[in-house]
Amino acid sequence: MVKVRQDQPIRDDGSVDLELWLDHLQELTEVDDIDEIRRACEAAKQAQERLDSDEDVWAENSHSSFRTGLEMAQILADLNQDQESLIAAILYRAVRERKLPIERVRKQFGKPIAQLIMGVLQMAAIGSRKNPRIDDSVLGSETTQMDNIRKMLVAMIDDVRVALIKIAERTCAIRGVKDATRRKRYLVSREVFDIYAPLAHRLGIGHIKWELEDLSFRYLKPNDYKHIAKLLDEKRLDRQDYIDQVVERLGSELNRMGIDGEVTGRAKHIYSIWRKMQRKNIEFNQVYDVRAVRILVPKSRDCYAVLGIVHGLWRNIPHEFDDYIASPKPNGYRSLHTAVFGPDGKVLEIQIRTFDMHEEAELGVCAHHLYKGTDTKSSSDAYEDKIAWLRQVLEWHDGLGETEGFGEMLRGDVVQDRLYIFTPDGHVIEMPKGSTPVDFAYRVHTEIGHRCRGAKINGRIVPLNRRLQTGDQVEVMTGAEERPRRDWLNVNLGFVTTARARAKVAHWFKLQAKEQNADAGKQIVTKEFKRLAIDQEELDMQLISTEVNLKSVEDLFAALGAGDIRLSQIINAAQKQILADEPEEQLDLALPESASSENQPEGIRIRGVGNLLTTMASCCKPVLGDPISGYITQGRGVSVHREDCNNLIQLQEKEPERIIEVDWGEEGENTYPVDIYIEAFDRSGLLRDVMLVLAAEDLNIIAANTLSDKRENMARLTLTVEISSLDLLGKIMDKINQVPNVMEVHRQRTL
Repeated sequence: MVKVRQDQPIRDDGSVDLELWLDHLQELTEVDDIDEIRRACEAAKQAQERLDSDEDVWAENSHSSFRTGLEMAQILADLNQDQESLIAAILYRAVRERKLPIERVRKQFGKPIAQLIMGVLQMAAIGSRKNPRIDDSVLGSETTQMDNIRKMLVAMIDDVRVALIKIAERTCAIRGVKDATRRKRYLVSREVFDIYAPLAHRLGIGHIKWELEDLSFRYLKPNDYKHIAKLLDEKRLDRQDYIDQVVERLGSELNRMGIDGEVTGRAKHIYSIWRKMQRKNIEFNQVYDVRAVRILVPKSRDCYAVLGIVHGLWRNIPHEFDDYIASPKPNGYRSLHTAVFGPDGKVLEIQIRTFDMHEEAELGVCAHHLYKGTDTKSSSDAYEDKIAWLRQVLEWHDGLGETEGFGEMLRGDVVQDRLYIFTPDGHVIEMPKGSTPVDFAYRVHTEIGHRCRGAKINGRIVPLNRRLQTGDQVEVMTGAEERPRRDWLNVNLGFVTTARARAKVAHWFKLQAKEQNADAGKQIVTKEFKRLAIDQEELDMQLISTEVNLKSVEDLFAALGAGDIRLSQIINAAQKQILADEPEEQLDLALPESASSENQPEGIRIRGVGNLLTTMASCCKPVLGDPISGYITQGRGVSVHREDCNNLIQLQEKEPERIIEVDWGEEGENTYPVDIYIEAFDRSGLLRDVMLVLAAEDLNIIAANTLSDKRENMARLTLTVEISSLDLLGKIMDKINQVPNVMEVHRQRTL
């Protein structure tokens, strides 16, 4: 049956008696600092006073945001939640209604509480409205859309407390829609039934799940709800007398057997009765567990002893026994369920479990989940805890029964590898991790992808190669003509990451005239060769065509222009041809003489000093994989020691300025100094941004020279960087070219 909420203690003037409420809260759960909770209540109350003067704010229920916060805190206290959760719940509605800035919460109550509120706000963005502009093949069925929303919800949850606060907030919302409009009741009920009741079920919070289901059912199917409620009410007294007799009989048997147990009647919830009637196609009088009893005992072995007592008293009904102790449900629920022909031959359901099992069935993760800060737990342990919890939550769909095998399906779909993105109308679309706005545009519709000219994420214009995050709302800005950019096919630029979008772009260019594709491909090759300082006249382009399995140079250019092959394939083929006579080198540059010493160990890279002579210290004899450091000797280059070498420790004390950072290079890796020329409009932070690009690729910079022309406001940079291949060089220059204000980037050859 629907649970009646506990209202706050109210004074004669209609205000909340806060001190009495705080006393009641402490009876429900342990509180570390009651004064801190009192401060949160005062902050929420002040925010509500500001809210009262705004007529345009929609209220979900007849309560104020302040009283709703108190009600949420009571629900969480009943779930044994910690003080941070209670404070976040009290303040949440005030923050959501923009009467209490989140920065003020962070300053007054701390970062953890602010993060909890932000997490709940992010979950609040979930909706189920359908965007009419989206291709139906993307939308799929309504069931698919709900699956996406549920998966998105799990992906957004970094802290299980966020989910519990949101469930408490939705519980308050659906409790308070009785006097709202019919449409508002339907929208809230639909959301609660489709999303939050199943989540409460998968978290094992039984009494919340039942309340959400019954209240949702009351507004989604009011006639069915009233019909079953009337049937229950008509026979309530007779049923209660019957249950009282059964409870007394079972209590006597437990005492006789020396089992210290507790026997109670169990109310059957209206939605569960209706669902069973629909699933089994039976009438109300055939629902066995309308009359139900629950028996709680101290130990698991007592459960089976009590089961024997029950079956000794009354004949059990075949196929109506479930052992969830031996085989728990996916959400951890454990209990024995049996149905028997009780006194007078009436069907009676009996549940048998231990007190601990009952607590876990009622509170779920709240009964055993321990919240620890990052200071007391390593990041790897916290990550494993989160993964284990998500695996449990991902099986939640059993509660609705809409899609068979939903839990099995999601177990093969790693949440961290998927993104869940909002359209402007609140629809959820599933994308691979690493997707960009261009990928999103093609996921929505091919035509939108072809016409994509820009994108907004959460209302702000962003670059088209910006990586999307779960929860982002993406709006694609389109032009009048279908005109995708060839740059989108350049892997180094990162505009397109999904195979679907790449295939769509490539297909569009393939449909263009072959001559146009050939001209475009030729221009791309010429520009790239010039940028890499490769003399195209010295290359045999026919050999390069053969290398990439094409018959002619014309086919090579046309294939590149159409997107059938990648520019990196041509660059790699050109590099092989250039260095055919010197296969040990990857670039057309010789190593400095100082690096050609026979004593140079393979795989050692010295950071920040270029190619120096290196020797392995004989005192500690480091081997590949040991933590190492370098010592600059006099006349013998760099001596490489293990970091725990006693000699190195003494040298650090005497001459710390001669200790340098050293690491093991990849096996067989050779790097070569290459000069990169950059021309850009001068601005503050330009050199820093360029250096960040190189640092992200873990490249060593040997030299840097910058020259600024104040009259033209131009900056010219020449960087000498250690590069291992032409392909990497092209990738680096592409990324530098995306730095704001950069006009030109090319390789500079020394003649």
